Amino acid sequence: MALFVGTRALFSVAVLGMMMGVADAQDRRQNAAGQFDYYVLALSWSPSFCETATGNARRQQCGARPFSFVVHGLWPQYERGFPESCLVPPPRLERNIMRSMLDLMPAPGLVYHEWDQHGTCSGLQPREYFDVVRRAREKVEIPEQYSNPTAPLSVTPGQVIDAFISANDGLSPQGITVDCDRRRLREVRICFTRDLKFRDCSRSAERACRSERLIMPPVRGG
Repeated sequence: MALFVGTRALFSVAVLGMMMGVADAQDRRQNAAGQFDYYVLALSWSPSFCETATGNARRQQCGARPFSFVVHGLWPQYERGFPESCLVPPPRLERNIMRSMLDLMPAPGLVYHEWDQHGTCSGLQPREYFDVVRRAREKVEIPEQYSNPTAPLSVTPGQVIDAFISANDGLSPQGITVDCDRRRLREVRICFTRDLKFRDCSRSAERACRSERLIMPPVRGG
């Protein structure tokens, strides 16, 4: 009997621990529009995306135009976790706003998706949100060696981070992360305060790239 009680007690403690872990992972403001702590600007290396993309996503983004880093999104974040799809159904995004972003986000489907999933959590109207997206992108200087490479680049995650830090005054090693698959650089993610100053990323926003060396495919048409 003592063994049974002890096992049951340990099981209860384990379940409680798991429940507390879930609670810690979710912010009390979960999915409340406008209530978040900072932004993550995700910059996608378009040539890597186009090596694996299919369907509409490939047709929309992977034509002859020579894209390098493009804006994947500007994502509201909590210090722990993140909100998403904060207004269901989302307010309608006008086509003229979508078209105005195609120089930075070269696929209509991407613009609509980012508004529905992330923009609705900003607490801003569509035009205001995409103005903030543009301002955040303008804050980031792309390192010269990544602006228009005409041949594949072999890099380490650390080299990419160091290059962005060198090109952007005030950006710290803790304020940028790199995302990859097994062999390609996929994204660079940079953290901003709500008033668009560089800041450190919280641990929940980190997605460490575990590959020691990465390929950056060349820009199309370069």
